[in-house]
This record gives sequence, structure tokens and C-alpha cells, in this order.
Amino acid sequence: MNPARKRTVRLVVALSAAVVLASALIYTSFSAASPALSPSELLHQVRPGRSYLLTGTVVTHSVVRSGDVLNFSIADRAGGATTVPVAYTGTVPDPFREGREVIVSVEKRGGQYVGERNSLITKCPSKYKETPSSAKQSS
Repeated sequence: MNPARKRTVRLVVALSAAVVLASALIYTSFSAASPALSPSELLHQVRPGRSYLLTGTVVTHSVVRSGDVLNFSIADRAGGATTVPVAYTGTVPDPFREGREVIVSVEKRGGQYVGERNSLITKCPSKYKETPSSAKQSS
């Protein structure tokens, strides 16, 4: 086989391998992504042994610390009646409190939802959100 033909074959093989690897990387990155679910959505989709991103508002009077475990409930942001109790261990962000929106990775173990260690994120309230008092004044 002449040298020019060898180079062409090597180039085609290398490019084919690169395309296959890039396709595999794109597929795994998109298939692994999961959207954050509200408590009402989570209760309809939950399968034991699988991790889910749970988002919502921390329910008032639900935060209780028991040793290293922080127990709290999350409700739908829209104010729905569905709540999910979470047992969480790990770092708790400073702005965490009742009524604050949070995102946490949870997994159902037995009859309870366990938050993955150090996965709790507190969403900061928007300073551009219209407050009820300013909405009344502008009407």
C-alpha cells in the first residue's frame, strides 16, 4: 500500500472514531439531565433508587434539626397542598429558612425522601419581583 493511501485510511479511521466518541458524549449528557420537579410532579414519577431534583418552597413550621439531620417539608411554589418531607444532611446555605425556594437532590428510601449530602441550594428572591404593596399602588 502506498504512503498516501495509508494516510487517507488513518485519517478516515481517526475522524470516524472522533465522531462516534462525540456522539456518545452528547447522548450521555442529554440523557443524564433531569429537570427539577415540584412535589406534586415528584409523587407521580418517583421510583425507589433513583435520584430526583426537587424544587419548591420550604413549608412554614416544618424545619426541625435532629442531630446532623435537618428535616423539613417542601411544597409546590404555586401554593399547592402537596408537600414532600425531606431528611437532609450536609451543608445548609445561610439564606435557608421557611418560605424560601430551594432545590435539593432527593432519593426515596423506604417511606421517606432523603436529600443527597451537600445538594441543597437556596434560591434567592428576585429584587425585581413586584411586591403586593407596589402592585396595589400602581393600579
